[in-house]
Amino acid sequence: MLYTGVEASLRVPEVLISSDPKIMMGKPTVAGTRITVELILEKLAAGETVDQLLSEHPRLTAQGIRAAIAFAAEALRADVVYPVERLSG
Repeated sequence: MLYTGVEASLRVPEVLISSDPKIMMGKPTVAGTRITVELILEKLAAGETVDQLLSEHPRLTAQGIRAAIAFAAEALRADVVYPVERLSG
């Protein structure tokens, strides 16, 4: 199957994201590291830049960060409803 545009950029190469029950309790990680997809997303959401992530985690690559984001996007495509509660503030 040929993917183009946004769909092509969101395809996750299988080798970049892995899950092993012996590593980080099986959470998806950037392959060859103990850096979880969750950690990458949390740091980006908190305002850290890609350059900051790369300097804090020398084994992480820009391609690994993109793969983590693409993995999360694909995971959210599942036919599951995620109720979102509003934070009182």
